[in-house]
Amino acid sequence: MPPFAPKAVNGKKRKAIPQEEPLHPKKSKSSPSPPHESIPELEKAISESRKHYNNIVKLQELAFPKNTKAKPSTEAVIALCRVFCRLFASGSFELPKNSGKSEISIVEWLEGRKREYNSCLLAAFSQDGSYMSQAAVIPLAMRLVAAETSAVGESRWRSGLFSQLVRHLIIGGVHSEPARSIFTEEYFTAFDDVRYHTLQILQDILKNDASNNNELLSPVIELLLSLDEPPTEDEDLDSFLSASSKAAKSTLQSVKKQKKMVEQTWLSILGLPLNKKQRKDILRVFVHQIIPWFNRLERLMDFLTDCYDQGGETTLLALAGLFHLMQEKNLDYPSFFEKLYSLLDDGLLHSKHRSRFFRLLDTFMTSTHLPSNLVASFIKRLSRLALYAPPSGVVVVIPWIYNMFKRHPATTFMIHRVSRCAEETEEWETYGAEDPFSMDEQDPMETKAMESSLWELETLQSHYHPNVATLAKIISEQFTKESYNLEDFLDHSYNSLLDVELEKDLKKIPVVEYQIPKTILHGEAGDQNLGALLQQVIAVS
Repeated sequence: MPPFAPKAVNGKKRKAIPQEEPLHPKKSKSSPSPPHESIPELEKAISESRKHYNNIVKLQELAFPKNTKAKPSTEAVIALCRVFCRLFASGSFELPKNSGKSEISIVEWLEGRKREYNSCLLAAFSQDGSYMSQAAVIPLAMRLVAAETSAVGESRWRSGLFSQLVRHLIIGGVHSEPARSIFTEEYFTAFDDVRYHTLQILQDILKNDASNNNELLSPVIELLLSLDEPPTEDEDLDSFLSASSKAAKSTLQSVKKQKKMVEQTWLSILGLPLNKKQRKDILRVFVHQIIPWFNRLERLMDFLTDCYDQGGETTLLALAGLFHLMQEKNLDYPSFFEKLYSLLDDGLLHSKHRSRFFRLLDTFMTSTHLPSNLVASFIKRLSRLALYAPPSGVVVVIPWIYNMFKRHPATTFMIHRVSRCAEETEEWETYGAEDPFSMDEQDPMETKAMESSLWELETLQSHYHPNVATLAKIISEQFTKESYNLEDFLDHSYNSLLDVELEKDLKKIPVVEYQIPKTILHGEAGDQNLGALLQQVIAVS
């Protein structure tokens, strides 16, 4: 970056800086900058000669004053960033071969000033806060990281400022959310080398710190969930923050190694004790954002089966991941439909997760090669649950059952079962037919649903809600409609059903008696007005 041009003072040219004898930076004592030396002038002098390195101390005093009454200078903070970037670019932090003690002392002194500057920048992430906003610190810190790693090498990603920055972003928790958001959007997801080295540091944090501190897992999960699907070709990995990253082609420009790094980080997280919210956050995007990064999908089976044992929505989300592995990756999970069937309980149609469940259930039951006994058990059990469900739940069950009949015609005889002989007909008319279906059976292949009938749907045709009754009658009609779009019925509630009724256009205006009668009885009692009758009632009571 070009140095600042000297400014004129009071309309006159600035006097040349007097030539002083070179001072040893370590032994020199910093003093307040003269009034005529502005921040750009101090910065320019450092670029001109090593003898002015002491100006770094002066800029630090302006940027981070020890006197609490003094006002910090943001301009000085930015100037220091430019100074250190120039020093990295010029090789001032590198020791030539056969360097003398003087050279070693100067480099060590510069390293000390840089560490002080880094510490002051990272103070913005402390609990006490800092006069500098986190939004301003992230670009400055990442600019230094780019200069440092480009000049010194790849090793500085894990041993320099970048490692400290990532740790502060994670350990800061809620306090670091603004900065973490900027880092995620502008650097972590934008640069391939930043992502790779961030994941390395996250693995160190998960190994050493997060095992005893569950709060550290949430920001780590938040970072990883920001990743989209991985690139498909090595040529797609071409976005690097550091110049040295372009030379590391074997690692950073390999899709396989990038995916392996993400996979190892996820496995480190999944092996730790997660709370309920963290499990749900992971499972919601499991299929689209996590599975594509894995080369060995069998490593996810233990986590998914463990999530199933949690119950509730966690179980449902875990089944979605298991089904994807079965369908797309040919993984064997024999008890999948048994676990799915066990979720059909009394609270399902009353649950707030009803819509999500039926979306997934419709996906799980898509195959036309499922056994008829299995499909019949799902149809029969949901029909029975619909008898106790609210109208908003029933209007989902009936279209779903209709679609199942269209996909599996072998189950349609459940709609109306006829007797096999005259004796059976007489028995049914006398004592009634006994339903062989067992609601307590956990194995959907053993419920005897195929031997039953859907008398529940005929009962729903007399439902108190007219929409439910009308919809239930489709089972008694010819199946001429191809299938229902389930999305049209999933988001119904009491409010939506009421709004539909209120918004209907009335074909015939109902007759309403809007005039208050003078009398309410005929005959002798009717001669009295309404007020007198009320007074008599009050007196008797």
